[in-house]
Amino acid sequence: MSELRVRFAPSPTGHLHIGGARTALFNYLLARKEKGCFVLRIEDTDVARSTEESVDAILQAMSWLGLSCDEGPYYQSQRFDLYRTKVEQLLSSGHAYRCYCTAEELDTKRKLAEQEKRKPKYDGTCRTRQEVPADRPFVVRFRAAQEGATSFNDRIKGTITFQNEELDDLIVQRSDGTPTYNFVVVIDDAEMDINLVIRGDDHINNTPRQILLYQALGYAVPEFAHVPMILGADQKRLSKRHGATSVMAYRDLGYLPEAMVNYLVRLGWSFGDQEIFAMEELIEKFSLDNVGRSAGVFNPEKLLWLNAHYIKTGDPQRLGDLLQEYLAVQGVSCDDGPLPAEVVKTLQERCKTMVEMAEQAAYYYCNEVDFDPKAAAKFLTETQQGVFVSTLEQLGALDDWQAEPIEEALGKVMEATGLKFGKIAQPLRVALTGNTVSPSICHVMAVMGKEMALTRIERAAGHLV
Repeated sequence: MSELRVRFAPSPTGHLHIGGARTALFNYLLARKEKGCFVLRIEDTDVARSTEESVDAILQAMSWLGLSCDEGPYYQSQRFDLYRTKVEQLLSSGHAYRCYCTAEELDTKRKLAEQEKRKPKYDGTCRTRQEVPADRPFVVRFRAAQEGATSFNDRIKGTITFQNEELDDLIVQRSDGTPTYNFVVVIDDAEMDINLVIRGDDHINNTPRQILLYQALGYAVPEFAHVPMILGADQKRLSKRHGATSVMAYRDLGYLPEAMVNYLVRLGWSFGDQEIFAMEELIEKFSLDNVGRSAGVFNPEKLLWLNAHYIKTGDPQRLGDLLQEYLAVQGVSCDDGPLPAEVVKTLQERCKTMVEMAEQAAYYYCNEVDFDPKAAAKFLTETQQGVFVSTLEQLGALDDWQAEPIEEALGKVMEATGLKFGKIAQPLRVALTGNTVSPSICHVMAVMGKEMALTRIERAAGHLV
């Protein structure tokens, strides 16, 4: 076992989004490659916004993506006693102080700093305050260094340096006694022995503050690796205006988890020109050395292309099980009808999502198909009477109901009617599916079974106009 310990620490204030999922994936892959430990921690200190529903949604998304953790999930809400102890430690050592400034006073200070074109950080009024106002609420602030610099070697971006004079005396405990993010994340990472923090580069500005907290609390400072953010096609941060951002929304849209994993890993990481990766390959090949420094651009068309690839090459039995779920959403039951795996075989070459496949597969499981009016007007006419009579005669005599014998039977229909195959196939396609577009008509009939196919052809023959 490696000594590597990494973590994914989402806040349960909503669903797991694309950016968070990619961060989780990078942590997971590196832990698996180096045989380290992948820790899952739920950062639910924001009691007002954290919900059990969001926790469940995050865990469900992790499971769907196949990102199993080695430890956890841990919950910050269950560790408040530890945080309070650490606040007292900082106060006792002089690394923190109580701040009694009111919200109004802080707002006034901020406005004055803006007017004087100074950085609107806390001015340190309570740093040396002697008197303690009775019964007045207070926050606890970290006494940050005011001179020198804080540097760290980012595993992706290289050396990053911040001047300490730019840092604020950040609040570590609110007036209601609850701890703040930058404080608890340091304690949790240290107490859980996390030695490499892989996270989005929107956290870079938090890093120097956290390093100073590590040092003040007597903890070893971990390594950091900040992955670039994900942008939309307009080069702005990915948001709802670019389409779905929730991982599970893509599941509902008919995407496969392996397509999502393959796509997410390529948003910022590369391995030569290779595009298609199985999870086993990713674990073998993943490295932070190949994570780029520039932002990734979310391309829905690329994700759709990958999804189509995984459907096309997927196991029909597994896809058949999934197909039943998507059909159920449309109110279609597979209890009566052909085996879903056989239906998949007729459709997986032509479908890009499982929702699309379910929509196309519905005609296999309905009692009667609804004829598209335009298709019926063109192909279900009296001129097709001979086609239907001959087809019913030839197919009705078949004992071996497979695609090849069915094709041979339709060849005899061609001989009897003098028509080319297309002139026969289109009326039959409308009769069987209700539309003019479908997989090979012989394969469709083979999967439907003799009884269903002949019943539909007979029904269509009765609708000729």
